Amino acid sequence: MSETPPSERPSTFADGVRLAIGTLSVFPVRPGTVDRRAGGIAMTAAPFVGALIGAVAGTVLTVALWLEITPLLASVLAVATVALLTRGLHLDGLADLADGLGSGRPAEQALDIMKRSDIGPFGVVTLVFTLLAQVAALSEVSAAGAGPIALFTACVAGRLALTWACRAGVPSARPGGLGAMVAGTVRRGPALAVTALMLALPAALTLLVSIGAFSPVLPAFSGASDGFGLSASYVSSGVSATAGEAMLSEVHGPVGLAAVGPGHGRSSSLWGPCVAVLAVLAGLLAAWALRRRAVRRLGGITGDVLGALVEIATATTLVVYAMTMG
Repeated sequence: MSETPPSERPSTFADGVRLAIGTLSVFPVRPGTVDRRAGGIAMTAAPFVGALIGAVAGTVLTVALWLEITPLLASVLAVATVALLTRGLHLDGLADLADGLGSGRPAEQALDIMKRSDIGPFGVVTLVFTLLAQVAALSEVSAAGAGPIALFTACVAGRLALTWACRAGVPSARPGGLGAMVAGTVRRGPALAVTALMLALPAALTLLVSIGAFSPVLPAFSGASDGFGLSASYVSSGVSATAGEAMLSEVHGPVGLAAVGPGHGRSSSLWGPCVAVLAVLAGLLAAWALRRRAVRRLGGITGDVLGALVEIATATTLVVYAMTMG
């Protein structure tokens, strides 16, 4: 994650929002005053930027699936969209943190390794497996009809991890840089409020999809509901079929949607929202564990640590979604 030079004028709420968008996404936003107050607002607002990125990437995934592109290739395109919308900064942070922690060196030397422009073997391996996990999990969930919602939720969870990583009491590993500007700037109250909102948002969207609220504008989510509480039917050449049903019938013969998804027949529309909440919490837990490890080894957080938390929380959220489909 990039560093932004501070300014002398006291920051406003709008400056914090601009900082969040400009730092966490590729969207061109003119920077305002950058200080610790703006940093705290930016990290509190980070999940909203994640929702924006997730909405765009989810749209790419939806269109790709509607064009009957395979779930695997559609998932590659969607994950690539997320990387493009973030300039690949979070992936770069993940690789740098992997190199630093994997080196086994003392904190100061590990931090120096993380500042280098090259990527070592630990970083390459971590990047490859993290991206493979994201694509594979998203592909599996997409085949079951829940891909766009899962991707949206994962993007939100990844940025929500930033909010908690910058809460009061979390130190910075360096005296300067992005980590120093945002470390310890988020108060517990706003963090809890944003978390509650971000848990409710994907759950509500999942519930709306499960009852067919988007059917008029998203034909890919119309028709019968599968065991995940989400619909997976599509219309092509005048023939209506269900994606999960069609895929399974090729191997096992005709089956009903009641046999698809967790519990093989759990068709309650409340199951999907519950999974969304569980997946976000799992992503936050994974990010917390990594953040704790980084603070113990490095003495605090850095911009690279924050980028790594985004990717790990995103991957974990998608994997939990995929696990619930088994």
